[in-house]
Amino acid sequence: MAKWTKQRWAKAWTGMRRDAGMNTAEYAMGTIAACAFAAVLYKVVTSDAVSSGLRSTIEKALDAPF
Repeated sequence: MAKWTKQRWAKAWTGMRRDAGMNTAEYAMGTIAACAFAAVLYKVVTSDAVSSGLRSTIEKALDAPF
């Protein structure tokens, strides 16, 4: 085998062995973190202060003269 062929195979083999994505444990932790963030965001958006602020902003926008 020619020298350049061995080098090409070596580069191709090392390229295949690289870990380019997440493994199962990382997916699980990412999913748990996303669910926790969604729960906190839901609690914030449905709180009385935010809800009344959104309601007030929408009422002002609807009552504004054209």
